[in-house]
Amino acid sequence: MAALAPAPVEPLPAAVARIASFMAGFSIEATRPSAADIAALAVLAPGTRVYISAVPGRPAEEASAAAIRLRAAGFEPVPHVAVRNFASAGALDDFLARLNGEAEVRRALVVAGDRAECGPFRRARDAIDSGLFRRRGIRAIGIAGYPEGHPRIGAEELDRALTEKTAAAEATGLAVEIVTQFCFDARAILDYVRRLRTFGFEQPIRIGLAGPTGLASLLRYAARCGVRASAQALIQRSGLIRQMFALAVPDDLIRALADAAPVNLSAHFFSFGGLPASARWARAVADGRIAIEGEAGFKVAPPQREG
Repeated sequence: MAALAPAPVEPLPAAVARIASFMAGFSIEATRPSAADIAALAVLAPGTRVYISAVPGRPAEEASAAAIRLRAAGFEPVPHVAVRNFASAGALDDFLARLNGEAEVRRALVVAGDRAECGPFRRARDAIDSGLFRRRGIRAIGIAGYPEGHPRIGAEELDRALTEKTAAAEATGLAVEIVTQFCFDARAILDYVRRLRTFGFEQPIRIGLAGPTGLASLLRYAARCGVRASAQALIQRSGLIRQMFALAVPDDLIRALADAAPVNLSAHFFSFGGLPASARWARAVADGRIAIEGEAGFKVAPPQREG
């Protein structure tokens, strides 16, 4: 009996294919991921970048332990390094050595951190200039970007800091990627990307997006991070102002970014509504398991039953 030929795979509709292409290589952010959280990440492709937030007031050892568990699970851990948290160059060096050891960390997101007091590193650039990252096996760093600006730092200072950090990193042999604060306004994101490109920044940009999150929680995070204006606009244009317990998803943003198709742009998900939920949703979108809705958004299609 002749073997049956495999069933042909139907190509994705053009709009779905654009979205799936934009979502290829997406990353996700975790805060103190538990063993259950990491197990739930099994839906993601091996090697997916999982960023590990720096939690104020928590010991740095928590981040290194999480990085080790993520590496063991088959993902690429990318810890945040909040440089003001380190009382000395030696303390930062020890932390980077632990990351580079068992966790085999090759990438890190370098930020100043929120605390007012600091040791030898007040700015992210101070730590980048030290050469410690390259010396301890880090080959690429992320630098924070702000499509809607920063609540406490002016636009001119942000531009100068981005230029200086990029130059310092490249001078010490580090590749650079810009990872943005989450935003809910596609126009603000695309204007920010165009502005960076006009100023000569050709580095890859990861656009921060909020994964599936309850609207009430989303507003709290947005107010805390200085992006409340675009969060309010999201709620109003979605007609969800009376549904504060509904889940908000960034389908309209992803579709707008995919349609605009900027070069060297990818998605980065903040898992405010929980790491498992964000991972499942993002993977479904990246796989093209979505149904286009109207002019702006889409719905994640329910998984098909076998048999």
